[in-house]
Amino acid sequence: MPGGLVALLAVASGMTVANLYYAQPLLSSLSSVFGISTATAGTLITLTQVGYVLGMLFLVPLGDRLEKRNLVTVLLTVTTAASLVAGLATSFPMLLIASLISGATSVVAQILVPFAANLAADHARGRVVGRVMSGLLTGILLSRTMSSLVSEAAGWRAVFVGSAVLTAVLAVALRVALPQHAPTTSLPYHQVLRSTARLVRTHPALVRRGLYQAAMFGSFSAFWTTVSFVLTGPGFHYSQVGVGIFALVGAAGAAVAPLAGRWADRGLVRTMTGAAFLVTALAFALAGLGAHHIVLIALAAVVIDMAVQTSLVLGQHTVYQLDPAARARLNSVFIATFFIGGAAGSQLGSVVYHAGGWTGLTVLGAALPLTALIYWAFERRGGAGDAR
Repeated sequence: MPGGLVALLAVASGMTVANLYYAQPLLSSLSSVFGISTATAGTLITLTQVGYVLGMLFLVPLGDRLEKRNLVTVLLTVTTAASLVAGLATSFPMLLIASLISGATSVVAQILVPFAANLAADHARGRVVGRVMSGLLTGILLSRTMSSLVSEAAGWRAVFVGSAVLTAVLAVALRVALPQHAPTTSLPYHQVLRSTARLVRTHPALVRRGLYQAAMFGSFSAFWTTVSFVLTGPGFHYSQVGVGIFALVGAAGAAVAPLAGRWADRGLVRTMTGAAFLVTALAFALAGLGAHHIVLIALAAVVIDMAVQTSLVLGQHTVYQLDPAARARLNSVFIATFFIGGAAGSQLGSVVYHAGGWTGLTVLGAALPLTALIYWAFERRGGAGDAR
């Protein structure tokens, strides 16, 4: 697989998934602009992730049914329009609706990842997926920095309008560069959805990995949804630029993705999965102890991001081996499952932070991976994909 194509897929995955996170560092500003509470402002992140779940369930399975390049072009065109509407929103409900649509069509990243898995050689699939996923996580984390910097310089509307422009450019680039890729099934759309549901019953490992990542992504989302309130609050008094610079620290977590891919190729999926759960819980404990120490919070952010990324790459490596002809559908179930966890984590994190402050948030963040660790310790294996 050409290195240039891998790099393009990594950049494209990061740019599209970034649409889900541009609003996170803006919540304090949006709360003031629209006259809403912090908990209400947090629903913007939740609803965007709900849109992503809907896209995963109803749009990503089309990656097995339709020619992928055409599908990517259509979805990015809709994302461009939705981002433009968000930038012109005159009310918070209008912003919510635009973000819901943008979230649903930003699933392009999860069409491109199995696309990369299909193109990669068997012995290098973990490394290729890891590299593409490193681009995805980098997009998640740098989106906060870019959003903060652009908002500080030109206002929050410029963030969404700028996203629309970047997405339009990306649509053209992918249209030119992507090879045509024939569908892997000729089933009608309703049967594709039905076959996706059957995959859940057929592959216990798919459900298990989805639940693992739901717990991890829930803690990840709870942290990044609320940390902007901490940084802009009375303890630190950070500006939007300061929040953006802090987000750059977390971007270091993306560096672990290729390494996680190598662990997967070497058969260390189960061992490193348990380690990722334990490390995440310890990172939240560190964040709780460092409530008034930015260095400890920053260190916790890096560790959390690395552990979540590790678990994600390991999970996708396992899922993609279950049925090569149904990778898009398998991926849709896997990603939708853990984004439900992410949406719940965002909303619950906002509520817990509002009620119990940063201490309550870190307790919640540690409890989720510890729950997954208990499940991991007592899991019953033996079906397809369970060997690791």
